[in-house]
Amino acid sequence: MKPFRTLLCATLLAASSTMGQTKPADVVVTVPFAFVVAGQEFPAGRYVITEEGDVCLRIFNPQWRGLYVPTRDLPPSASDGSKMVFHRYGHTYFLSAVWLTGDTTGRELFPSRPERELAEHKAEMELAIVRSMELSASK
Repeated sequence: MKPFRTLLCATLLAASSTMGQTKPADVVVTVPFAFVVAGQEFPAGRYVITEEGDVCLRIFNPQWRGLYVPTRDLPPSASDGSKMVFHRYGHTYFLSAVWLTGDTTGRELFPSRPERELAEHKAEMELAIVRSMELSASK
């Protein structure tokens, strides 16, 4: 199933003609630290997150077309706004989940190999949560 999700996300990336555009449902997040998504390091900064179908998230900023990431549903729960959840091992932050305002389910990212190895070696993990503002409220 993983190759299908990856292929679907790659297809979305190739088919997208609005790389720099945002929609009212998009979420803007300012992340104050560098972080890793799908094995790729992102610098601290402002990002836009949007759902792309039922299995992908798109993470980008205006200067960079971004990355499509396969995800899976998290169990339903009460939503308390948009947020990004990170697993921190030492000084490295890995994006773990994203909750978007209005959704009752979050989107969980699949852990990258380095994160899985840290977890297998029972490295100490802390959670970090970055809350976001809605794009319509941003300037």
